[in-house]
Amino acid sequence: MASPSFSTAGARLPVALIAGPTASGKSALAVALAKSLCEAGRDAIVVNADASQVYADLKILSARPTDEEMEGISHRLFGHIDAADPHNAVRWADEARGVIAEAHAAGRIPVLVGGTGLHMRTLLNGIAPVPEIDPDIREAVRALPVADAHAALADADPAAAARLNAADTTRIARALEVVRSTGRTLADWQRAIAGGIADQIALAPLILLPPRDWLRERCDLRLVQMFDRGAVKEAEVLLARGLDPDLPAMRAIGVPQIAGHLAGEVTRDEALDQTQAATRQYAKRQYTWFRNQPPADWMRHAESLNIDSINELAIILRAKLLTG
Repeated sequence: MASPSFSTAGARLPVALIAGPTASGKSALAVALAKSLCEAGRDAIVVNADASQVYADLKILSARPTDEEMEGISHRLFGHIDAADPHNAVRWADEARGVIAEAHAAGRIPVLVGGTGLHMRTLLNGIAPVPEIDPDIREAVRALPVADAHAALADADPAAAARLNAADTTRIARALEVVRSTGRTLADWQRAIAGGIADQIALAPLILLPPRDWLRERCDLRLVQMFDRGAVKEAEVLLARGLDPDLPAMRAIGVPQIAGHLAGEVTRDEALDQTQAATRQYAKRQYTWFRNQPPADWMRHAESLNIDSINELAIILRAKLLTG
Protein backbone atom coordinates (compact mmCIF):
# COMPACT_ATOMS: atom_id res chain seq x y z
CA MET A 1 0.00 0.00 0.00
CA ALA A 2 1.41 3.39 -1.01
CA SER A 3 2.22 5.90 1.71
CA PRO A 4 -0.19 8.84 2.02
CA SER A 5 0.91 12.00 0.26
CA PHE A 6 0.76 15.27 2.20
CA SER A 7 2.02 17.77 -0.36
CA THR A 8 1.33 18.92 -3.89
CA ALA A 9 4.19 19.91 -6.20
CA GLY A 10 6.51 20.20 -3.21
CA ALA A 11 4.24 22.49 -1.17
CA ARG A 12 3.53 21.46 2.40
CA LEU A 13 -0.18 21.38 3.12
CA PRO A 14 -1.57 22.83 6.38
CA VAL A 15 -2.49 20.88 9.50
CA ALA A 16 -3.63 22.46 12.77
CA LEU A 17 -2.86 20.87 16.13
CA ILE A 18 -4.66 21.88 19.32
CA ALA A 19 -3.34 20.05 22.37
CA GLY A 20 -3.39 20.29 26.14
CA PRO A 21 -4.68 18.66 29.31
CA THR A 22 -8.20 17.36 29.72
CA ALA A 23 -10.94 19.98 30.23
CA SER A 24 -8.73 22.81 28.90
CA GLY A 25 -11.18 23.75 26.14
CA LYS A 26 -9.55 22.01 23.18
CA SER A 27 -12.72 20.66 21.58
CA ALA A 28 -14.53 24.00 21.59
CA LEU A 29 -11.50 25.72 20.08
CA ALA A 30 -11.13 23.06 17.38
CA VAL A 31 -14.74 23.56 16.30
CA ALA A 32 -14.35 27.35 16.39
CA LEU A 33 -11.24 27.09 14.20
CA ALA A 34 -12.95 24.77 11.72
CA LYS A 35 -15.93 27.15 11.49
CA SER A 36 -13.60 30.14 11.06
CA LEU A 37 -11.80 28.36 8.21
CA CYS A 38 -15.11 27.56 6.56
CA GLU A 39 -16.10 31.22 6.79
CA ALA A 40 -12.83 32.06 5.02
CA GLY A 41 -13.67 29.68 2.19
CA ARG A 42 -11.63 26.65 3.36
CA ASP A 43 -13.43 23.52 4.46
CA ALA A 44 -12.02 21.83 7.58
CA ILE A 45 -12.44 18.66 9.61
CA VAL A 46 -11.68 17.90 13.25
CA VAL A 47 -9.53 14.79 13.85
CA ASN A 48 -9.39 13.13 17.27
CA ALA A 49 -5.97 12.72 18.89
CA ASP A 50 -7.14 11.40 22.26
CA ALA A 51 -6.58 7.77 23.28
CA SER A 52 -9.90 7.33 25.10
CA GLN A 53 -12.18 9.14 22.67
CA VAL A 54 -11.60 6.49 20.01
CA TYR A 55 -13.76 4.03 21.96
CA ALA A 56 -17.44 3.74 21.07
CA ASP A 57 -18.20 2.52 24.60
CA LEU A 58 -16.82 5.65 26.31
CA LYS A 59 -18.91 8.46 24.89
CA ILE A 60 -19.57 10.13 28.24
CA LEU A 61 -16.52 9.12 30.30
CA SER A 62 -14.08 10.19 27.58
CA ALA A 63 -15.87 13.56 27.17
CA ARG A 64 -16.36 12.87 23.48
CA PRO A 65 -18.00 15.88 21.78
CA THR A 66 -21.76 15.61 21.41
CA ASP A 67 -23.52 16.22 18.11
CA GLU A 68 -24.55 19.61 19.43
CA GLU A 69 -20.96 20.49 20.37
CA MET A 70 -19.71 19.45 16.91
CA GLU A 71 -21.89 22.22 15.41
CA GLY A 72 -22.13 20.51 12.04
CA ILE A 73 -18.36 20.18 11.59
CA SER A 74 -17.14 16.78 10.35
CA HIS A 75 -15.34 14.86 13.12
CA ARG A 76 -13.14 11.83 12.39
CA LEU A 77 -11.61 9.03 14.51
CA PHE A 78 -14.09 9.57 17.34
CA GLY A 79 -15.88 6.53 18.80
CA HIS A 80 -14.88 4.19 15.95
CA ILE A 81 -13.23 1.45 18.04
CA ASP A 82 -14.91 -1.25 20.13
CA ALA A 83 -13.75 -1.52 23.75
CA ALA A 84 -12.64 -5.11 23.13
CA ASP A 85 -10.09 -3.85 20.61
CA PRO A 86 -6.81 -2.65 22.23
CA HIS A 87 -6.13 0.46 20.18
CA ASN A 88 -2.68 2.10 20.44
CA ALA A 89 -0.60 5.05 19.28
CA VAL A 90 0.90 3.28 16.26
CA ARG A 91 -2.49 2.24 14.95
CA TRP A 92 -3.95 5.68 15.60
CA ALA A 93 -1.07 7.38 13.78
CA ASP A 94 -1.64 5.15 10.76
CA GLU A 95 -5.35 6.02 10.78
CA ALA A 96 -4.60 9.72 11.22
CA ARG A 97 -2.16 9.74 8.31
CA GLY A 98 -4.89 8.33 6.11
CA VAL A 99 -7.50 10.83 7.30
CA ILE A 100 -5.11 13.77 6.85
CA ALA A 101 -4.16 12.67 3.33
CA GLU A 102 -7.84 12.19 2.48
CA ALA A 103 -8.68 15.66 3.81
CA HIS A 104 -5.89 17.29 1.83
CA ALA A 105 -6.97 15.50 -1.34
CA ALA A 106 -10.44 16.99 -0.84
CA GLY A 107 -9.05 20.49 -0.21
CA ARG A 108 -9.86 20.37 3.49
CA ILE A 109 -7.67 21.45 6.41
CA PRO A 110 -7.36 18.85 9.19
CA VAL A 111 -7.58 20.13 12.77
CA LEU A 112 -6.00 17.60 15.14
CA VAL A 113 -7.26 17.89 18.70
CA GLY A 114 -6.49 15.86 21.81
CA GLY A 115 -4.53 15.35 24.97
CA THR A 116 -2.51 12.19 24.27
CA GLY A 117 1.05 13.31 23.70
CA LEU A 118 2.32 9.88 22.63
CA HIS A 119 -0.21 9.75 19.79
CA MET A 120 0.83 13.16 18.50
CA ARG A 121 4.55 12.45 18.81
CA THR A 122 4.12 9.14 16.97
CA LEU A 123 2.25 10.81 14.12
CA LEU A 124 4.64 13.73 13.76
CA ASN A 125 7.99 12.15 14.55
CA GLY A 126 7.44 8.45 13.92
CA ILE A 127 8.17 5.56 16.24
CA ALA A 128 10.76 2.85 16.57
CA PRO A 129 9.55 -0.21 14.61
CA VAL A 130 9.91 -2.63 17.53
CA PRO A 131 8.20 -5.96 16.70
CA GLU A 132 5.53 -7.43 18.96
CA ILE A 133 7.11 -8.72 22.15
CA ASP A 134 6.87 -12.46 22.75
CA PRO A 135 4.08 -12.81 25.37
CA ASP A 136 6.02 -15.39 27.38
CA ILE A 137 9.07 -13.12 27.54
CA ARG A 138 6.92 -10.16 28.55
CA GLU A 139 5.24 -12.14 31.32
CA ALA A 140 8.56 -13.39 32.65
CA VAL A 141 10.14 -9.93 32.61
CA ARG A 142 7.17 -8.24 34.24
CA ALA A 143 7.21 -10.84 37.04
CA LEU A 144 10.76 -9.94 38.04
CA PRO A 145 11.42 -7.67 41.03
CA VAL A 146 12.80 -4.39 39.74
CA ALA A 147 16.25 -5.04 41.25
CA ASP A 148 16.50 -8.38 39.44
CA ALA A 149 15.26 -6.86 36.20
CA HIS A 150 17.82 -4.07 36.44
CA ALA A 151 20.61 -6.60 37.05
CA ALA A 152 19.48 -8.63 34.04
CA LEU A 153 19.37 -5.48 31.94
CA ALA A 154 22.91 -4.61 33.01
CA ASP A 155 24.03 -7.89 31.42
CA ALA A 156 21.87 -7.64 28.28
CA ASP A 157 22.01 -3.88 27.63
CA PRO A 158 24.59 -2.18 29.89
CA ALA A 159 24.05 1.26 28.34
CA ALA A 160 20.33 1.19 29.09
CA ALA A 161 20.90 -0.05 32.63
CA ALA A 162 23.34 2.79 33.28
CA ARG A 163 20.99 5.36 31.81
CA LEU A 164 17.80 4.32 33.63
CA ASN A 165 16.89 4.89 37.25
CA ALA A 166 17.32 1.57 39.03
CA ALA A 167 13.81 1.91 40.51
CA ASP A 168 12.06 2.72 37.21
CA THR A 169 10.08 -0.51 36.91
CA THR A 170 8.28 0.34 33.67
CA ARG A 171 11.25 1.53 31.60
CA ILE A 172 13.57 -1.19 32.87
CA ALA A 173 11.04 -3.89 32.00
CA ARG A 174 10.49 -2.38 28.55
CA ALA A 175 14.20 -2.26 27.74
CA LEU A 176 14.75 -5.81 29.00
CA GLU A 177 11.79 -7.35 27.19
CA VAL A 178 12.82 -5.70 23.92
CA VAL A 179 16.39 -6.97 23.97
CA ARG A 180 15.32 -10.45 25.06
CA SER A 181 12.54 -10.72 22.49
CA THR A 182 14.27 -9.12 19.48
CA GLY A 183 17.97 -9.55 20.12
CA ARG A 184 18.43 -5.81 19.61
CA THR A 185 18.53 -3.06 22.20
CA LEU A 186 15.77 -0.50 22.47
CA ALA A 187 18.27 2.24 21.60
CA ASP A 188 19.16 0.37 18.42
CA TRP A 189 15.50 0.20 17.43
CA GLN A 190 15.04 3.88 18.25
CA ARG A 191 17.75 4.80 15.75
CA ALA A 192 15.45 3.32 13.10
CA ILE A 193 12.49 5.60 13.88
CA ALA A 194 10.29 6.08 10.82
CA GLY A 195 6.80 7.10 9.77
CA GLY A 196 6.59 10.71 10.98
CA ILE A 197 4.93 13.37 8.84
CA ALA A 198 6.29 16.52 10.54
CA ASP A 199 8.60 17.31 7.62
CA GLN A 200 5.81 16.83 5.07
CA ILE A 201 3.19 19.24 6.42
CA ALA A 202 2.85 22.89 7.42
CA LEU A 203 1.93 22.50 11.08
CA ALA A 204 0.15 25.23 13.03
CA PRO A 205 0.30 24.02 16.65
CA LEU A 206 -1.21 25.48 19.81
CA ILE A 207 -0.76 24.15 23.35
CA LEU A 208 -3.37 25.12 25.94
CA LEU A 209 -1.89 25.52 29.43
CA PRO A 210 -4.55 27.36 31.44
CA PRO A 211 -4.18 28.25 35.14
CA ARG A 212 -4.09 25.08 37.23
CA ASP A 213 -6.82 26.19 39.65
CA TRP A 214 -9.16 26.92 36.75
CA LEU A 215 -8.35 23.56 35.18
CA ARG A 216 -8.96 21.62 38.42
CA GLU A 217 -12.34 23.29 38.86
CA ARG A 218 -13.25 22.47 35.26
CA CYS A 219 -12.25 18.84 35.74
CA ASP A 220 -14.34 18.48 38.90
CA LEU A 221 -17.41 20.19 37.43
CA ARG A 222 -17.26 18.17 34.24
CA LEU A 223 -17.17 14.91 36.21
CA VAL A 224 -20.29 15.94 38.14
CA GLN A 225 -22.00 16.61 34.81
CA MET A 226 -20.81 13.28 33.39
CA PHE A 227 -22.22 11.36 36.35
CA ASP A 228 -25.50 13.26 36.04
CA ARG A 229 -25.66 12.50 32.30
CA GLY A 230 -25.27 8.75 32.64
CA ALA A 231 -21.61 7.89 33.22
CA VAL A 232 -22.53 5.21 35.78
CA LYS A 233 -24.88 3.49 33.34
CA GLU A 234 -22.30 3.74 30.56
CA ALA A 235 -19.68 2.03 32.73
CA GLU A 236 -22.23 -0.55 33.88
CA VAL A 237 -23.02 -1.54 30.28
CA LEU A 238 -19.30 -1.78 29.48
CA LEU A 239 -18.51 -3.84 32.59
CA ALA A 240 -21.38 -6.22 31.81
CA ARG A 241 -19.51 -7.32 28.69
CA GLY A 242 -16.98 -9.14 30.87
CA LEU A 243 -13.97 -7.86 28.94
CA ASP A 244 -10.35 -8.29 30.00
CA PRO A 245 -9.80 -5.69 32.77
CA ASP A 246 -6.34 -4.93 31.35
CA LEU A 247 -7.78 -3.57 28.08
CA PRO A 248 -7.19 0.19 27.67
CA ALA A 249 -10.90 0.97 27.59
CA MET A 250 -11.44 -0.93 30.84
CA ARG A 251 -8.70 1.09 32.53
CA ALA A 252 -10.06 4.45 31.37
CA ILE A 253 -10.58 6.91 34.20
CA GLY A 254 -14.00 6.40 35.69
CA VAL A 255 -14.49 2.77 34.74
CA PRO A 256 -12.58 1.16 37.67
CA GLN A 257 -14.01 3.72 40.11
CA ILE A 258 -17.59 3.11 39.00
CA ALA A 259 -16.94 -0.64 39.04
CA GLY A 260 -16.20 -0.31 42.75
CA HIS A 261 -19.49 1.49 43.26
CA LEU A 262 -21.46 -1.11 41.31
CA ALA A 263 -19.82 -3.86 43.39
CA GLY A 264 -21.02 -2.15 46.57
CA GLU A 265 -17.52 -1.24 47.70
CA VAL A 266 -18.07 2.55 47.61
CA THR A 267 -21.01 4.91 47.32
CA ARG A 268 -21.83 6.85 44.18
CA ASP A 269 -20.43 10.02 45.75
CA GLU A 270 -17.23 8.22 46.71
CA ALA A 271 -16.87 6.89 43.17
CA LEU A 272 -17.31 10.44 41.90
CA ASP A 273 -14.69 11.73 44.35
CA GLN A 274 -12.26 9.00 43.26
CA THR A 275 -12.85 9.73 39.58
CA GLN A 276 -12.33 13.45 40.15
CA ALA A 277 -9.08 12.77 41.98
CA ALA A 278 -7.83 10.45 39.22
CA THR A 279 -8.78 13.02 36.58
CA ARG A 280 -6.94 15.80 38.39
CA GLN A 281 -3.82 13.62 38.60
CA TYR A 282 -4.10 12.78 34.91
CA ALA A 283 -4.53 16.44 33.99
CA LYS A 284 -1.46 17.27 36.08
CA ARG A 285 0.63 14.73 34.17
CA GLN A 286 -0.68 16.01 30.85
CA TYR A 287 0.04 19.59 31.88
CA THR A 288 3.65 18.72 32.73
CA TRP A 289 4.12 16.81 29.47
CA PHE A 290 2.71 19.56 27.26
CA ARG A 291 4.64 22.25 29.10
CA ASN A 292 7.98 20.48 28.64
CA GLN A 293 7.91 18.07 25.70
CA PRO A 294 6.66 19.92 22.59
CA PRO A 295 9.16 22.16 20.74
CA ALA A 296 9.81 25.53 22.36
CA ASP A 297 8.60 27.41 19.28
CA TRP A 298 5.10 25.91 19.44
CA MET A 299 2.59 28.58 20.45
CA ARG A 300 1.31 28.23 24.00
CA HIS A 301 -1.74 29.86 25.59
CA ALA A 302 -1.53 30.21 29.36
CA GLU A 303 -4.89 31.86 30.08
CA SER A 304 -8.29 30.33 30.74
CA LEU A 305 -10.66 30.16 27.77
CA ASN A 306 -13.94 31.91 27.23
CA ILE A 307 -15.99 32.67 24.12
CA ASP A 308 -13.95 35.75 23.25
CA SER A 309 -10.54 34.11 23.71
CA ILE A 310 -11.64 31.03 21.78
CA ASN A 311 -12.63 33.19 18.82
CA GLU A 312 -9.41 35.20 19.05
CA LEU A 313 -7.27 32.07 19.06
CA ALA A 314 -9.27 30.63 16.16
CA ILE A 315 -8.50 33.74 14.11
CA ILE A 316 -4.78 33.55 14.96
CA LEU A 317 -4.59 29.88 13.98
CA ARG A 318 -6.62 30.49 10.83
CA ALA A 319 -4.12 33.13 9.72
CA LYS A 320 -1.22 30.76 10.28
CA LEU A 321 -2.92 28.00 8.33
CA LEU A 322 -3.89 30.19 5.39
CA THR A 323 -0.68 32.16 5.07
CA GLY A 324 1.85 29.52 6.11
